[in-house]
Amino acid sequence: MADTGLLESLLRLVEKVDGGIDSQDVAVDLGVDHQVIVGAVKSLQALGEVISAEQKSSKHWELTGEGCEIAEQGSHEARVFNAIPAEGLPQNQLMKMQSGKVGFSKAMSNKWIRLDKAHEGGPRVFKTVESIEDTVRDKLQLVQKGQSAKLEEKEKNELKKRKLLAEVTVKSYWITKGSSFSTTITKQETELTPEMIASGSWKEKKFKPYNFEAMGVAPDCGHLHPLMKVRTQFRQIFLEMGFTEMPTNNFIESSFWNFDSLFQPQQHPARDQHDTFFISDPALAHEFPQDYLERVKKVHSEGGYGSQGYKYDWKIEEAQKNLLRTHTTAVSARMLYKLAQQEKFTPVKYFSIDRVFRNETLDATHLAEFHQIEGVVADYGLTLGNLMGVLHQFFTKLGITKLRFKPAYNPYTEPSMEVFRPEMLLPMGLPEGVSVIAWGLSLERPTMIKYGINNIRELVGHKVNLQMVYDSPICRLDS
Repeated sequence: MADTGLLESLLRLVEKVDGGIDSQDVAVDLGVDHQVIVGAVKSLQALGEVISAEQKSSKHWELTGEGCEIAEQGSHEARVFNAIPAEGLPQNQLMKMQSGKVGFSKAMSNKWIRLDKAHEGGPRVFKTVESIEDTVRDKLQLVQKGQSAKLEEKEKNELKKRKLLAEVTVKSYWITKGSSFSTTITKQETELTPEMIASGSWKEKKFKPYNFEAMGVAPDCGHLHPLMKVRTQFRQIFLEMGFTEMPTNNFIESSFWNFDSLFQPQQHPARDQHDTFFISDPALAHEFPQDYLERVKKVHSEGGYGSQGYKYDWKIEEAQKNLLRTHTTAVSARMLYKLAQQEKFTPVKYFSIDRVFRNETLDATHLAEFHQIEGVVADYGLTLGNLMGVLHQFFTKLGITKLRFKPAYNPYTEPSMEVFRPEMLLPMGLPEGVSVIAWGLSLERPTMIKYGINNIRELVGHKVNLQMVYDSPICRLDS
């Protein structure tokens, strides 16, 4: 609450005038800043109907910082004129003055000075008049004294264009007497105490009315990261389509499951250290299903199942290398192998959303760690048309209905639009008529699009502003 003395001084001013008074005039009369009076008005409003205050806006002209300097020291052009002696001044020397460049241009426009370019000592500036009138300074001093009304609009706009004057909007209050007006401040009680009840003093007290529409203090609570909100939306879409979530809690994977089981040759550039994070301890994996490993080795080195393979010397040492998984397709391979070991094949629909790691060059759209969303369907007789149909249903639930399909190269798919190859599926033990369709996308990119984030480092990593997590709205994917 504002100082009681200030409040009572304000009330006495209101009492003296008929019809009300502007808070700006109150500030001038009391010799205080206008914002202090605004605070006093709000304090009086909180006491009830002591005063009535209606907010209004008004515009007036104020000097800028440069304008104040000119009002005190003179315009740039006047300073340049006064600096030139009777014998003139070299132009290069004049330009070194603080007001040189602007003042020279304006003084030339006013025809106060002239430039002799042919002077034997180099370009020299001379006065062309005996004396000048600094009208710019005079106009600014009028504004400074609150007499801007004496200037024409054209003159004000010229000074504004030179950034010497600015039009400012000021919000003030028109203050009038309220129904309970008094020049004496009586403090209103905010709570009823046991002592008041016991003594009966509450009967003479004035209580501040409760504002039942006031917002309470926001309770402290946790907030979901935007990435997790969008992840929940994707997960819900998969579950609505009848998919089962795969266990993806193994970030460390062997090269066998990450590459070899997917019919990816051991010389493939993706297996190079430039693209993959290899683990130094433990460096090697040792537990593999041996029969399956031998079949994978054979299809790579010799071919089989209608394929000629890659015709190279497949090495167990390469397959044993541990790494941070580069895709969740390694999990899909494990699940399909597990499916193949059942006595009777049953169609399945799997999905996963989890982290993968790649030795990427960091930029606005790439990190070394990100989330991959993957869907896998295994059944008899699945075709490219089935895949396109599932994708259409999946993206329709995301609110995306216009799709374009184009092929891309993966060693383990044909026709490289995410239909797994027989060289990958048959060594696992899946029946010959079974086809597997799959697709994948990142989680970060759709989240960035949905929340209007241009740099992935503002979404994930140590540079994330936690206030963004607090402020971000609930994400609802359009459907």
